Order: sequence, then structure tokens, then C-alpha cells
Amino acid sequence: MVLLPLVDDFVRAVGRVQSAPDLHTILAFFTAEMGFHFFALTHHVDMLKAGHTAIRVHDYPEEWAEFFDRSALGPTDPVHRASHVTSVGFAWSELPTLITMTAGDRRVLELAGRHGIGEGYTVPANVPGESNGSVSFAMRAGTPLPRCMRPAAQLIGAFAFEAARKLWRVRTPRTGLPTLTDRQRDCLIWVARGKSDWEISRILGVTEGTVVRHVKQARERYGVQKRTSLLMQTLLDGTISLADAAQWRYSHFWE
Repeated sequence: MVLLPLVDDFVRAVGRVQSAPDLHTILAFFTAEMGFHFFALTHHVDMLKAGHTAIRVHDYPEEWAEFFDRSALGPTDPVHRASHVTSVGFAWSELPTLITMTAGDRRVLELAGRHGIGEGYTVPANVPGESNGSVSFAMRAGTPLPRCMRPAAQLIGAFAFEAARKLWRVRTPRTGLPTLTDRQRDCLIWVARGKSDWEISRILGVTEGTVVRHVKQARERYGVQKRTSLLMQTLLDGTISLADAAQWRYSHFWE
């Protein structure tokens, strides 16, 4: 299946980005590889007020981006609002099932179409304690979505936003990346493969409490609270790879 190599290539590439222009170049390439025409990675804020502290990388038509900012649509755009009520990606045609569409919402979508932006697919990126965000992949007006690429768009969008957070994050300088012990990494690989703590304990021949402790210590080393965040961070920095997870999980997932 072509989707997994595509996502794996993206994760490897985005893990090396050093700047917003680098991220823009990589996203543009993989957006085209998936069959989309535009992308927009952004925080859902008033961009003119937020300034450089807000995340945004996109290749939408400039006239549309300027109108969007002048109208302060970041917090109220219907696609953005819909991404606040779901944790998985959705096509814009599904908006009425997620939010109550107003006349103003329909007007925004109509104006986007006049600027050449048609149907799209959006991946929510909502991190507790931070501004909500998303990554959207869109088509030129009148062009259907490449629906077979939804799984790839979901994963690429999630990893892209996490890479952007690393670029924009204001943080205390570190001397190096976190490192995991061999046992912590073993546990994390099996977490990535979808195994429960009890199943991992049977596989590795340790107690369930030991597995819980190893994963907890790994989260503490990376300074994250959720296992999903830990998986993204370790995939981005190369501690584990999609190939590690693919040895078991994805051979079944993509069938």
C-alpha cells in the first residue's frame, strides 16, 4: 500500500525541518503527492493581533489570505469551529453534521470558492493549554477530494502541526534531545503497535506496573502528559520510526 511509505517519508522529512520555509516546502510537496492543491496549517486566532506568536504556514491564494485576516476570521471560520468538536479529520462537505451553519458561514465558503478554493479536508490540532489549530488540505474549486488519501492526510496533518509547534514554541534551551532507556523504548514501540499495558507486560515478561512506570518515565523525559503526544515526539526525533509500528499494526490497518 502506497500510503504508509508516503507518511513515513513525510515524518522523516519533517523531522529535519529547521525553519518555517523548510516546513512550507515539505508540506507543499507532500500536499501535491496526496493529490491536493492547497494546504493551510494554522492557529485559530486573529492573525493580525497575534503576530509572530501564532502558527501559520499556507499556500492559499494571497488575496484570500489577506481578506481572511482583515475580516479576523481565524476564530470564527466554520471549518475552524468544526475542528473544535471532533478529534479526527473531516471533509468540508460534512460541516453541517458538526456545527450549525449560519448564513455568514455559507458566505465564507462561497467567498473561498470565488478565490479558487473548493472542497477540503481538515485535521484538528487542539492541544490543551494552547490555541486551537488545524491543518487543512484543499482542492481547486470544482475538483473532487482524493478520498483514498484521507488516512494519509490525517497522519501527515498531525505530524506537520507537531513539527510547527516545535518551530514556534518558546522554550528554555536544552543541551540535547531526551533519551529513553532500551526498556522504555521497547514499551513505547508496543504502545505504537496498539497493545495494552497488560499485553505489553506479557510480551516483555515484566509486570503490568513496570510497563506503566516505563511509559510514565518516558512521558516525563519528554515533558508531555499524553501517550499520543509522546509517540509523536519520539517519531519526529527518530527515537522510534513508523517502520517499528508497521512491523505489526499497519500490515493489518491498511488492508
